[in-house]
Amino acid sequence: MKRPADPARWTIGLVGYGEVGRILAEDLRARGVGNVVAYDIKQGGPDEAPLREHAARHGVRLAGSHAELAAQSDLVISAVTASQAVPVAEACAPVLRSGAWFVDFNSASPGAKIKAGEIVAAAGGRYVEGAVMTSIPPYRIRVPLLLGGPHAAALAPLLDGLGFAAKAGPAKLGVASATKMCRSVMIKGLEAMVIESFTAARAYGVEDAVLASLAETFPGIDWEKQGAYFFQRVIQHGRRRAEEMREVAQTVREAGLEPWSAAGTAERQAWVADLADRGLFGDRAAARKDWRADADRILSATKKS
Repeated sequence: MKRPADPARWTIGLVGYGEVGRILAEDLRARGVGNVVAYDIKQGGPDEAPLREHAARHGVRLAGSHAELAAQSDLVISAVTASQAVPVAEACAPVLRSGAWFVDFNSASPGAKIKAGEIVAAAGGRYVEGAVMTSIPPYRIRVPLLLGGPHAAALAPLLDGLGFAAKAGPAKLGVASATKMCRSVMIKGLEAMVIESFTAARAYGVEDAVLASLAETFPGIDWEKQGAYFFQRVIQHGRRRAEEMREVAQTVREAGLEPWSAAGTAERQAWVADLADRGLFGDRAAARKDWRADADRILSATKKS
């Protein structure tokens, strides 16, 4: 079947129908893309109902498997957890249409991206790594997106036509991913450090002095507001962030360094996720404006343990 020249007439398949997949689905449909299909491994399980409700509300068709989605898609966007980047490529590749695009949004190491790219290329697909360079929700589909691989330059204007803010990066696979992952050492590391520093400061009753000192050293940052935001992001998405940071640690290893910082960040993110899973923070999706209350909950939990 010949692929329509206009990307808005493509069938776009979203593998992963969590926060990212739903945002992309909403924005693609709002921009007039008529055929959006999605698949998520939660289908068929106890968490399926919200997926079906969202899909029905936004005119998104749900496929029954990776293969069913890939077989009908002109463009596959993989937005799953980092550990699933290669398995998703393996599941989709055998049934990809000849010349179909496969965009890997996952926060995986350069080595994983290269492997996934080889799998898709061997099946006749066009693999492009997509490094999402900041948090998606504030920007939605317009989030800064760095593309990499030999097909990146050809795909960038097509994605822009769909509403993305894509920029073609290096033609060598893994470089765009390395850019994102090295950035994550800092960004996710800051989240973990703020939670550790602010919670410990709260335990000693010196949080106001610590924030005042930080404000003097970094006057451009509102540490009260930034602290609340970092607590919120980790409480809401710590599990996914921890998995990403394990891939970041692998990225650092692939560079020949021991990932002490990245590995520690992964552990802190996972630890907060464990507390959230136990209900320590109540509604984890609620807007969190008071990091002190969350720090007190953490301190209460550590005393009990």
